[in-house]
Amino acid sequence: MKKNALFLASIAIALASCNTGPKFKSIEEEAAYIHNKVFTVDSHTDTPMSFSSKSFDFSKDNSASGRSKVDIPRMEKGGLDGIFLAAFIGQGPRNPEANLKAKERVDNIIKSIYVEAEKNKDKTGIALNSKQAYELEKEGKRALFIGIENGYPLGNEISLVETYHDMGARYITLVHTKNNDICDSSGDTTEYHGLSAFGEEVVKEMNRTGIMIDVSHASDESFYDVIALTKAPIIASHSCARALCDHNRNMTDDMLKKLAENGGVVQMCILSDYVKTPEPQPERDSARMAMRERFKNYEDLDEAQKAERRKEWYALDSIYPQKLAYVTDVVDHIDHIVSIAGIDHVGIGTDFDGGGGVTDCNDVSQMGNITLELVKRGYTEDDIRKIWGANLMRVLYEVERLAKK
Repeated sequence: MKKNALFLASIAIALASCNTGPKFKSIEEEAAYIHNKVFTVDSHTDTPMSFSSKSFDFSKDNSASGRSKVDIPRMEKGGLDGIFLAAFIGQGPRNPEANLKAKERVDNIIKSIYVEAEKNKDKTGIALNSKQAYELEKEGKRALFIGIENGYPLGNEISLVETYHDMGARYITLVHTKNNDICDSSGDTTEYHGLSAFGEEVVKEMNRTGIMIDVSHASDESFYDVIALTKAPIIASHSCARALCDHNRNMTDDMLKKLAENGGVVQMCILSDYVKTPEPQPERDSARMAMRERFKNYEDLDEAQKAERRKEWYALDSIYPQKLAYVTDVVDHIDHIVSIAGIDHVGIGTDFDGGGGVTDCNDVSQMGNITLELVKRGYTEDDIRKIWGANLMRVLYEVERLAKK
């Protein structure tokens, strides 16, 4: 009898020890706890396009002006620990003179990121690897990573891959909405049926130098060529599941499977048109097309013209209001990606300031709403840690490790 009593007592102690975690009064409280605890990183924002504007201050909340969806105060409010700031270069003519201009632009954008980091060094720091990012988090600072959106500035100079690595770029999105000298775009007609000969060299050189290969915007054939050639895991910095939204910018189930086999990660984009097929708005589409035609390449505009274009672009949202997707739709995609690729191969890349945003997560201050929906659907703290940053940091580490070999 005494032995039974001791046995029961030991069971009671064991059960009690399993329930020593925090108790929550609500699911919202639990989600907030998890969101604040895990390392959170957004793999794609176009915020550096605003750094050259005198009307934008990265250190202040710009929400009232509608100027941007990202700044330090709102990163703090939204509990975002790290962010990839993309040096975006729109596709232009493919000739030596235009390539040089594109290179000069990307150089200036990267320099502007360092300037902002230095100006706000009490709250931010440049991160070149996952270790530095985690150290910045411990210091209570936001980690600023650098990415390059569009390999256009490379022209045909393979040496620039290493140059951009040395400048701090930790991924290069191979292509944007039009083909370049590297590969075919998902938004253009077929030119190479995937990677060009130069593109194959770029993939190898990115592996060698330790830059993550980003296949967002690449055509399906380009994706498969990269998968067949790369020796390191790859990323899609801002893409969704095509099974849920049939858009050429999104990834098919087979692509998701191949990405998982590669050890890579797809970062869930929250640009509404890629999350949920929008209702037809021909007037809005025509107005946007006319505006694009009038202003041509954004990178060729002076500051006054850029400001005018931004003003007109945002005005169209008021004239032709669009029904945006919701966080529930975003997490539907995450559910699907997890079911196809697994929990280790999904993350978040909002595309804020490049069109990203849904109804209830329309700037960086609202990032916690994604965590709340994940908790509601039964994702564990460890799952959420992986989705919010650990998966991407694992890929970054692995790409660096393989490069050192």
